[in-house]
Amino acid sequence: MNARSLFSLFSNDLAIDLGTANTLVYMRSKGIVVNEPSIVAINKVNGEIEAVGREAKEMVGRTPGNIVAIRPMKDGVIADFKVTERMLNYFIQKAHGRKMLVHPRIVIGVPSEITQVEKRAVMDSAYRAKASEVILVEQAMMAAIGAGLPITEPSGNMVVDIGGGTTDVAVISLSGIVYSRSVRVAGNEMDDAVMHYLKRKYNLLVGERTAEQIKIELGSAYPLDKPLTMEIKGRNLIEGVPKTITINDTEIREALGECIDTIMNAIRVALERTPPELSADISDRGIVLTGGGARIKNLDRRIREETGLPVSVADDPLASVVLGTGRMLTDFKLLRRVAIE
Repeated sequence: MNARSLFSLFSNDLAIDLGTANTLVYMRSKGIVVNEPSIVAINKVNGEIEAVGREAKEMVGRTPGNIVAIRPMKDGVIADFKVTERMLNYFIQKAHGRKMLVHPRIVIGVPSEITQVEKRAVMDSAYRAKASEVILVEQAMMAAIGAGLPITEPSGNMVVDIGGGTTDVAVISLSGIVYSRSVRVAGNEMDDAVMHYLKRKYNLLVGERTAEQIKIELGSAYPLDKPLTMEIKGRNLIEGVPKTITINDTEIREALGECIDTIMNAIRVALERTPPELSADISDRGIVLTGGGARIKNLDRRIREETGLPVSVADDPLASVVLGTGRMLTDFKLLRRVAIE
């Protein structure tokens, strides 16, 4: 099968970053057309979908008994097969402006340490959502391409992609992954850590959306130049009533400490396992951070302090994977090299 028949020149081909926290869809002719939370709200009584994406996220933690807000992806892989398929269906239709007759070819990014069964699940979901062809690629590689790294050259590039469910650390050279490691500590785990911390220290219960808000506004990996504070509302466990307290960045840094340590450790191990020639390249070029977690304040500084390497954050860290995957829609030669069999 030659590349031409494999990808006859349709403009409705899609690249999808099926993430634990957010799903992004890139359309060949239009760029990023969907960027929404990977959440589906389902009515338990009749099984109808009440909302998907942003609308469904508004419902998390606020639903009446007959509606459940489900996150079908967990740790970067599909946890709920049926719901993922419906979510993909919705996003694909949305990308195509509801034209029912499209059967796009789809390139999907998946975490590096994904099992055969998990791969099968992603492919089946996409085929059931009416894809005519599905090609899987590794997220870390796509993140590197999306961040603008010269991955086809014979020199080492190190990328750390901190998503919602997984953190992927990869060393890439000659369009291939030389070393990759995926740890299941990332954005969601950080939200949980914030929730636990507030419960332990203040007997305050907060929901996951509030925890995420706190992480985004106050989360840091290294002391900030200007201290930050934030007023948060939750339920006091002892009195059982709503309560407002003020917290600062030092506390949240402490709350996130363990998660950040795990990520630091994965980076350290990757550096130890990298072949010496490539280590030399990385010490010149440094490490590039992508994914939503790259926006944690001073994370680049912390990595720089601990490794002594230059560290930079991709221009649009949240979109790196989907932009890299989108490039595959026009670069068939590279796609054939990086596709996962």
